[in-house]
Amino acid sequence: MEFNVKKLASDAGVFFSRAMQFTEEKLGQAEKTELDAHFENLLARADCTKNWTEKILRQTEVLLQPNPSARVEEFLYEKLDRKVPSRVTNGELLAQYMTEAANDFGPGTPYGKTLIKVGETQRRLGAAEREFIRSASINFLTPLRNFLEGDWRTISKERRILQNRRLDLDACKARLKKAKAAEAKAALWNDEVEKAEHELRLTQTEFDRQAEVTRLLLEGISSTHVNHLRCLHEFVESQTNYYAQCYQFMLDLQKQLGSSKGEIFSGTFVGNADSASPAAATSPPVAAATLPAVPTIPVVPTIVGVPNTVAEGALNPNEVKPPASGTRRARVLYDYEAADSTELALLADEMITVYSLPGMDPDWLIGERGNQKGKVPVTYLELLS
Repeated sequence: MEFNVKKLASDAGVFFSRAMQFTEEKLGQAEKTELDAHFENLLARADCTKNWTEKILRQTEVLLQPNPSARVEEFLYEKLDRKVPSRVTNGELLAQYMTEAANDFGPGTPYGKTLIKVGETQRRLGAAEREFIRSASINFLTPLRNFLEGDWRTISKERRILQNRRLDLDACKARLKKAKAAEAKAALWNDEVEKAEHELRLTQTEFDRQAEVTRLLLEGISSTHVNHLRCLHEFVESQTNYYAQCYQFMLDLQKQLGSSKGEIFSGTFVGNADSASPAAATSPPVAAATLPAVPTIPVVPTIVGVPNTVAEGALNPNEVKPPASGTRRARVLYDYEAADSTELALLADEMITVYSLPGMDPDWLIGERGNQKGKVPVTYLELLS
């Protein structure tokens, strides 16, 4: 009991001494031991590393999980050392809704078929997103978090110890200075001077030892940068793979929709002026506007139950002739497989001649390559001036 009381009294005395020294330094009434320039640079570099690592970590978490409630939930599960429950991605949820809608509308209808195709692509996008989040969390977020919760905590602890050692050292210097000043006035303070000098040697040794420990930890920040650099490369690679997968999924979907578009809208491809919808009349197609139509073929109004043979013949790619003017060159953006004999198969990056005819679906053009001719989807082309 007596030992504990003495220890508490000693600790209180040390704390009071440090507080007095710190206060006098702030008021400019006491001298302060300054660290060398190299040490100060190491401290500044460590603080900079910690601050930017925190910001990058937090913003990456926002990127991977924009929902703040979900982030809080994952944080709580992590702190409780429990497995985070699997969460459905937005793409997977959208895929589920589209599939259910297709079943209600009829999976055999054009709309139902398209919903199923788009839903499957959304499901694949959601799965790719889930894998990207998992990879980024393991290879990028975890190393950053480990630094902040491990190495940085150790550095902070040793820095606090070093600060206390410095305050003790400067307090001993101040006591020695006072003892020598008193010794100069009276020869009765020899014991006090010797005691102060002994305490100064001890505190100086402890300060130097702690400074060396802290310096070694601070110099380890260079290794931290190397490790974070490697993790950053892995994060970029994961992100690149994710976006490449998404691009390929959407490209495949676009091809599927382009191939079936002619079948779905076969009735609107052979159009005429009298049967045009109000929306089409008020909003002229962009593609048709860029290619001047040549009204050289008369358009016959459609009679219910009687096929419009003139219009159909006019839009038969094998029979129409290119207009004298209004043709343009176009570069093919993606490969396209012709759905039937009226369409022209395309290869990416090839050059073809295209033109529009009256009554055509604005999403399609007539394309020519040598002696080959057929309908081509506008979305697969880059029209050149």
